[in-house]
Amino acid sequence: MEKVIIKILEELDTQALFKFEFENKRYFEEVGFARDDSYYDLKNFKAIVKDLTEEQEKDMTYMYLIKNSSDEIIGRVNLVSVVRGNLNKAELGYRIGEKHQGKGYATMAVKLVLNEAKIKHRLHRIEAGTSSDNIGSQIVLIKNGFQFTGRYNKYIFQNGEWNDSISFEKILD
Repeated sequence: MEKVIIKILEELDTQALFKFEFENKRYFEEVGFARDDSYYDLKNFKAIVKDLTEEQEKDMTYMYLIKNSSDEIIGRVNLVSVVRGNLNKAELGYRIGEKHQGKGYATMAVKLVLNEAKIKHRLHRIEAGTSSDNIGSQIVLIKNGFQFTGRYNKYIFQNGEWNDSISFEKILD
């Protein structure tokens, strides 16, 4: 299995990330990760990346690119909604491009970002959720030591309908 690395998002990654998102637009729409059409306007996309990098500087979010040994972006793994103080937690999200599905990349990337969350970002708790029918994503979380915490009924609006969400957590320290 090919190794992956994660790299914190920088503005200089904008063009390559835009290409990745655009190439996977149809696939992400099919699996329920649709974005508004304005997301695929390069000028708007540049502003989105700029805002995200500023949020990283403010300790609000951490956006990572998942890259293969050829330095190709194959996905993203993110720590968002960072809350400090008494909770010291973040929410985990990830997406892998269509041609890289089923190769273990998400499992490896989540493992890497959990290490960053603990060591670099000094987070205590990571929460994650998946749609109830996204078994692959649930397996990624379980392989990385996440525990099932509950189910939310009709929680996520995807593909024109409300879907249940399965929630997970992992304590890092």
